[in-house]
Amino acid sequence: MRITKAKFITSAPSLKECPELNLPEFALIGRSNVGKSSFINGLVNINGLAKTSNTPGKTKLINLFNINEEFIFADLPGYGYAKVSAKDQNLWQKNLEHYLLNRKSLASLIQLVDSRHPLQNNDIQMTEWIKYNKLPFFCIATKVDQISRSQINNVCKTFEKQMGTIVLPFCKSNNYYNKDILDAIENILKSAGN
Repeated sequence: MRITKAKFITSAPSLKECPELNLPEFALIGRSNVGKSSFINGLVNINGLAKTSNTPGKTKLINLFNINEEFIFADLPGYGYAKVSAKDQNLWQKNLEHYLLNRKSLASLIQLVDSRHPLQNNDIQMTEWIKYNKLPFFCIATKVDQISRSQINNVCKTFEKQMGTIVLPFCKSNNYYNKDILDAIENILKSAGN
């Protein structure tokens, strides 16, 4: 798969406000500041398509992106650290769960984890929640440009054992790993008959 076009569609506070786009959707989930926006920009090779920030918790809405007119990326609010009230965090969590359990076009979740650190408790809790609800998912280890090349394979294998799914590396500074990620997405689309 080659990405030839990508565009931002809309932002919505909850599933109720998300338009039905009649395309399979890949929901991006991960801790605040794990690099979900950088992942979108790097994978589609368009700087600034998804807004990035150094402030954890900046994404407060469900942001939808049309990729190749073939599928949708849904960039979801991050879990974990964010400088917002407990009330706001609870609301995000409720909206996130409602979206993941009720979005009919959801093809797969993509859980992003930071390759520089061991899995955090809320990463593990999210993985367990995904498995409990029998949702399809795979994992991306972000920021692999910030660890040594020799560590990348070991980190991915360790995460795979802990999470029980495939883990693919991603680096925003070059597109070296993009093909494997796009192949994984294409395989999911094919198996779903799209």
